[in-house]
Amino acid sequence: MPVARQRHTKARRDRARKMLALKPKKLVSCPNCKAKIEPHVACSKCGYFKGREIVDTMKKANKKTKNK
Repeated sequence: MPVARQRHTKARRDRARKMLALKPKKLVSCPNCKAKIEPHVACSKCGYFKGREIVDTMKKANKKTKNK
């Protein structure tokens, strides 16, 4: 026969659920265009990361308008 699980107190239950709460994203400003971005990620506005252009945003914009 299985044994019934022990009941936990409300404090113990709530302490465990505290870890599941959503936390606000940490954002930093892009050094190139000053837009708010996540750290360690290329900027989606200007395409720069660590002072270099990684993503060609003009090429992306032209492709998007071409598809419409």
